[in-house]
Amino acid sequence: MFQKPFRVKSKTVIRGSDRRKLRADVGKALPSLTEDQLQELVPTKEDMSTMKLYTHAGKNVTVYCLGNNPVFFELDKNVFPTVYSLWRVPDMLPCLTTWPNVLKNLCGGADLMLPGVIEGAEGLPVIDKNKLCAISLLGNSAPVAVGRTTMSSAQMAECGMRGKGVTVLHTYLDQLWEHGDQTPLPTMATQQSCPEGHVPDLDPRDTASEEQVKKELGAEASSTTDTLPIENLVLEDDFGNKGDLEKENDLDKENTEGGMGDDGNGCGKEGETKEEEEEEEEVSPADQMDALLYQCFLHALKTNVKKTDLPLLTSKLLRGHMQPCCPAEKSLDLKKSSYKKLSKFLQAMQAQGLLQVKELSKGVESVVGVNWGHVELKSFEVPDIELPAAEVPDPGPGAGPTYQPPEVVEMYSVTGNLAPLFRTAGIRKGHALSGQEVREFLTQYVKENELMDPNNRRFIVVDPLLCDALRQKGENLTHLTWEDLFTRCCDKMSPCAQLVFPGQPPVLKKGKLEPVDVQVQQRSGNKKVTLIYNLEGFGIRPDTFAHLLQLRVQASTAVNPAVNRKAGLQVMVQGNQVSTVAKLLIDEMKLPKKFVQGVEKAAKKKR
Repeated sequence: MFQKPFRVKSKTVIRGSDRRKLRADVGKALPSLTEDQLQELVPTKEDMSTMKLYTHAGKNVTVYCLGNNPVFFELDKNVFPTVYSLWRVPDMLPCLTTWPNVLKNLCGGADLMLPGVIEGAEGLPVIDKNKLCAISLLGNSAPVAVGRTTMSSAQMAECGMRGKGVTVLHTYLDQLWEHGDQTPLPTMATQQSCPEGHVPDLDPRDTASEEQVKKELGAEASSTTDTLPIENLVLEDDFGNKGDLEKENDLDKENTEGGMGDDGNGCGKEGETKEEEEEEEEVSPADQMDALLYQCFLHALKTNVKKTDLPLLTSKLLRGHMQPCCPAEKSLDLKKSSYKKLSKFLQAMQAQGLLQVKELSKGVESVVGVNWGHVELKSFEVPDIELPAAEVPDPGPGAGPTYQPPEVVEMYSVTGNLAPLFRTAGIRKGHALSGQEVREFLTQYVKENELMDPNNRRFIVVDPLLCDALRQKGENLTHLTWEDLFTRCCDKMSPCAQLVFPGQPPVLKKGKLEPVDVQVQQRSGNKKVTLIYNLEGFGIRPDTFAHLLQLRVQASTAVNPAVNRKAGLQVMVQGNQVSTVAKLLIDEMKLPKKFVQGVEKAAKKKR
């Protein structure tokens, strides 16, 4: 239930009446608790709070916290203990024991299956159907999960220990555990022994180590099946340099195999270099994105965010302040980090004491305070950020723009469905081709396989490879015209665009190239403003363009994060300035008219 991040809708201090009701509900749900144990779990005077959660699965859950640790959660009017409570009173629930290597599956959202349950010398504990149950690992009686049984212990024995035993609701290392102080799994004595004839392949304590399970779960979370971004396909020099480095390492290896190293033990500088490289390769993509996120965060606080900007919307902090601090050769993507969401990242920063976040309105969080004197912030050195290529120089009051537009070539990327077809020519999935190159490939393929219809050369005979790649669902495809062959193939490919700026290497853009969008919006008091989007896609810096536009029309301008768009900035200028914007972009900057939309909204001249 809590494997994926949840949203905290509210958090309030628990009232006295709610505390008494909770104590009564816990005593009813867990009748084995003594009065002293109940007082320990729901104390009278210690700080307690109530959180309203909305889980990823769409469930509304109430969580009761003692200090920072969640101790109970309520779902469908039923109260369940957390692992923090189970560690305080381990014997409050009947407990089933499983193998240590099952912990990873439980933390990943799996239920406990009966073949994984270990029966001790005294057999299974007495448990009724649909009752609360704890789960522990062999060698350690500290519970790692809590759930409901799907059958009684007698039914488990009757069915030969097959099928599902426990529906797991909450586990150690899940998001609810992370919301507390993240106390590691304690070691508790156990009398449970491994039954004869069942010896695990791995040492239980080694397999169940917290760091290993965290690392494996993090690796699964960070692994995706998304298509490789097309922007990465142009980094041929980087791959080339890597190949040269590998050749040098191979050469060093051959040299060291013939003799001893610098220290006389065969462990000279080459060995140390290899060890350092292996350590660098162990850094996961999620850790790299975490480091970039943290760098952009500190950079934004030190240079972009001012005291007068507070309170600042968290979304505006990311788009308007952190993203501009990202180096040009990198991309800031929260989904590729271990945090996955901005709210979780800001919670971690708040825990470090760097800032303070509050929900000023329902569902909307804002940064209300920044600790400018924090050690990390004071010691952070602002890096030199490379600006994107082909940017507009800052013109003087009387100077015209010297911007040179890019040459835009529409391209097509090979998708997974077409990969077997293009593999016949050595072209792999994700490779980008121009329309002419696609046509040449299809023509060559038809000629080599003699697929032209002898009765009508306007048609080609569809072979099995072409049929699998180009046919529609349920279609019996046997013949195609040349134009249909080309059109279908391009429709099945992913659109992309290649931009060639003067004096710069080509740049591939994933997806259909969005044109510069010029819009006129009505504001209060019969006032109008002109908004310009997507300037960055053509190498035009929004701040420089806004300054140039301000000089031309003598009106105030502003650059803000684009509203209702995934990314990018918008330039806003007072009044209907579409004609001036069109003249700047099309007539002076020579940007092709097909890449500028909305120019028809220019104000009509008065007669």
